[in-house]
Amino acid sequence: MRALIGPHAGTGDLTDEQLAEVYAPPSTPWLRVNMVSTVDGSATGDSGKSGSINNDADKRVFDTLRRLADAVVVGAGTARIEGYRPADKPTVVVSRHAAVPEKLRGAAPGLVQMATGAAADHLEEARTLLGNDHVHVLGSHRVDLSALKARLAERGLTHLLSEGGPHLLRDLVAQGAADELTATFVPRMVAGSHPRITDGPEIDVHLELATLLEEDGTLLGRWLVTP
Repeated sequence: MRALIGPHAGTGDLTDEQLAEVYAPPSTPWLRVNMVSTVDGSATGDSGKSGSINNDADKRVFDTLRRLADAVVVGAGTARIEGYRPADKPTVVVSRHAAVPEKLRGAAPGLVQMATGAAADHLEEARTLLGNDHVHVLGSHRVDLSALKARLAERGLTHLLSEGGPHLLRDLVAQGAADELTATFVPRMVAGSHPRITDGPEIDVHLELATLLEEDGTLLGRWLVTP
């Protein structure tokens, strides 16, 4: 994997240490969203999961971002579809309904948290499953994502990694909570009616390219979200 634009550009294959430097957050708190897409814009393949289109280059960056992050923020639908399980750092599920995905239940206290609204129909169940201190009620019918970012930073979780899905990415950008989009474009076309990496009402947000990496035709970029 080589850098075309940004730190270590033109220096040859990146070591793991150099890759970590490339993706180091410039400040904190920092929230980046990591997504993968085919060249023709699909966020999934025939399985309906992102794992059906990613490759070794994407996996290497994915693992690097996970290591750097203090917590992972993910939409409830994506957590269910992708089969998320408790990890060694907090997973924060964003849900309007506060329903805890089955595979994320039973984790040690604090390793699974919920961000939801006061009107959520499964709010009390989430509090019972996760503990009241790990259920963040931020807003009424939709989650205030900027407030979530601030709340997690107050608890020492200052480097946040979101892995989508498309609705959450759109909302993070629309609410001004996302600082960065890291996106992998794999050299494949799949056609069909697969989702894009964003979904929801229209937005128009400028992105500034900070880094571009390449490996065997796969392009991996970092775009900063600018005001």
